Amino acid sequence: MADADLPAARWDHQPMGKLWTRTAIGDLVSGVGMPLINMVPKDIDAWCPAYPDQDRIGRAAFWTGLLSAMAKHESTFNEAAVGGGGQWFGLVQISPATAKHYDCAVTTAGALKNGVGNLQCAITIMATTVPRDGVVAADGRGVAADWGPFHNAAKRADMRDWVSSQAYCR
Repeated sequence: MADADLPAARWDHQPMGKLWTRTAIGDLVSGVGMPLINMVPKDIDAWCPAYPDQDRIGRAAFWTGLLSAMAKHESTFNEAAVGGGGQWFGLVQISPATAKHYDCAVTTAGALKNGVGNLQCAITIMATTVPRDGVVAADGRGVAADWGPFHNAAKRADMRDWVSSQAYCR
């Protein structure tokens, strides 16, 4: 996919942004994230009204956009971020214990501080929790089961407003 064809992501201004977008799209379209694009979450209208009518790339664009919006609140796009007193690591702040629980390919603090590995792990987690719960993030389920920003009304609204305003969601 050419740079000009990549869907909008909130990390586009970051040096690694295009690589992160390509990684996420690839894992969603033909990798561990396929369960996400093969379903329509019950609360999708609140997040991305056009999602049900999108093709695989359009659906992958939504999940990539959501990850990028979440990364703003988790790490301010810093793939080497460490939070929670040394408990959570990387772009979307995953603990090694959580990575192991979901059988991620990367399970150490150092590996989780690699943006590509962190995103692949996040997609692995989401591909379990979202289909299990049938929602993007309603009632503390789906993505909200593992990520704190979804429990904060202002952060949840910011993520929802950003992603729902993108071309792939309108």
